[in-house]
Amino acid sequence: MVGHFQEFEDEYLETMYEFHESEPLGVVRTGDLAARLGVSPASATEMVQRLASRGLLEYIPYKGARLSKDGLVHGQKMKRRHRLAEVLLDHLPYEGNAHETACRLEHAIDDDMEVALSRLVGAEATDPSGRPIPPPTEDIELRLREVGRTVCLSELEPGSSGELVGMLLPAGVKERLEAKGLVLGSYLSKENDRLLTMSGEEFSASEAWLRGLFIRVDENTT
Repeated sequence: MVGHFQEFEDEYLETMYEFHESEPLGVVRTGDLAARLGVSPASATEMVQRLASRGLLEYIPYKGARLSKDGLVHGQKMKRRHRLAEVLLDHLPYEGNAHETACRLEHAIDDDMEVALSRLVGAEATDPSGRPIPPPTEDIELRLREVGRTVCLSELEPGSSGELVGMLLPAGVKERLEAKGLVLGSYLSKENDRLLTMSGEEFSASEAWLRGLFIRVDENTT
């Protein structure tokens, strides 16, 4: 039960972050919050007051509420995890309702998984609907700096090289690439529009395959 209640709190803060995206520091009326969440105004008021008592919202009687500093961090984290989950589902690809599934997945994503997904989708990605993914919170940003920048192979810039650190591909495709010697830990470089292995052999694949291969870019390349 505690876990479910935590999810309710997460949803409120995530929704408050959505309002913040369109109007930073704006005061959100409880009725508008209730309508967005599909709950009664009384339920929304009760939760808003509860979150305010914990320092996550600033509650202004008869006007509404806005995110506090701590609430903004939490709401940003939850919205980021939701949109990262949608990108992951799009990479698979997933044929179900991506939004509803991402709503469930976001609550299961911890810091370690957020770092992994952040490396998977890149630094300035948007979700499948074109909405910007909120930037990582400070704690996640520090961890991402430690592991370095990761891009999908289709986005590797000319003159860059790096280590293959992820393969999000169908099993059959992955096996075919591994049989050719392309395994995790392999190094690839890009010269003009040509992808090369460390042995100098040219590597080519469909755009879909290239989107499923992830490179940790060497810091000494551009």
